[in-house]
Amino acid sequence: MMWSPDPEALRGRVAVVAGATRGAGRGFAAALGEAGATVICTGRSSMQGRSGSDYDRPETVEETAELVTRLGGTGIAVQVDHLDPGQVQALAGRLRRDHGRIDVLVNDIWGAELLKGGPAQWNTPLWEHDLDDGLRILRLAVDTHLITSHHLLPLLIAEPGGLLVEVTDGTTAINADRYRISVFYDLAKAAVNRLAFSQGHELEPYGATAVAVSPGWLRSEMMLDNFGVTEDNWRDALLPDRSGGLPTAPEGFARSESPRYVGRGVAALAADPGRARWNQQSVTSAALARAYGCTDVDGTRPDGWSTR
Repeated sequence: MMWSPDPEALRGRVAVVAGATRGAGRGFAAALGEAGATVICTGRSSMQGRSGSDYDRPETVEETAELVTRLGGTGIAVQVDHLDPGQVQALAGRLRRDHGRIDVLVNDIWGAELLKGGPAQWNTPLWEHDLDDGLRILRLAVDTHLITSHHLLPLLIAEPGGLLVEVTDGTTAINADRYRISVFYDLAKAAVNRLAFSQGHELEPYGATAVAVSPGWLRSEMMLDNFGVTEDNWRDALLPDRSGGLPTAPEGFARSESPRYVGRGVAALAADPGRARWNQQSVTSAALARAYGCTDVDGTRPDGWSTR
């Protein structure tokens, strides 16, 4: 029998997914919606405009909120630039007025996928890297998380049991002996793991939990576009091209995962009364899936880090 989410597991809980427009952020929001949560979906890309987004993409926070509602939760879209403390402070005020608290905060803000470049630009030494681009990577990956936590964590500790999820690429253990793309990218992803550890230390006395979570090879909208496939036919990227040449995607893409997979792991974590045992840990989507028995939307349980 295929695993399916419990539509009442998070009914009555209030979650904020910061950076919910696309990719893993949309996956977190959707999975929390599957479990019945009220999900505030924030990001820069809105039907009202892109608000300085680094991407020229069609996805919006309103689309994510609508998906949450279709899946059984209550989706609420709020356009927020998480680099702007004033906007995040205003979000906190709205949340305090409308809900009084939040139960889950997912810090998934990123926005530097273009700045990190493609494989041809990876391994560029620090002294040859564009300094402005590199510093913006750090601002998008780290400053946004600090600003968001500063303003929203008081709402998370309003009642015991809150969960903070810091989203990164690679666990503490995985990244410990691997150089990741560039000094700036490497530092950004290591820093977010440490943020979960340090915030977990500060949250523990209030009965709250902080965990760093890393997806595997994510089939984001941008990744699917890159390989010329959709979520419905993504395995076609592993087949030889029409001329009989090499596949569009490398072999490892077979172990990729939909954004919902990591989201389901976090939804299960949020519903776990014993979630405090995860405090300050750094885990993959596959580790959460094994712990809680959840699967991806196709019933599989991929582990994109298992052979890296």
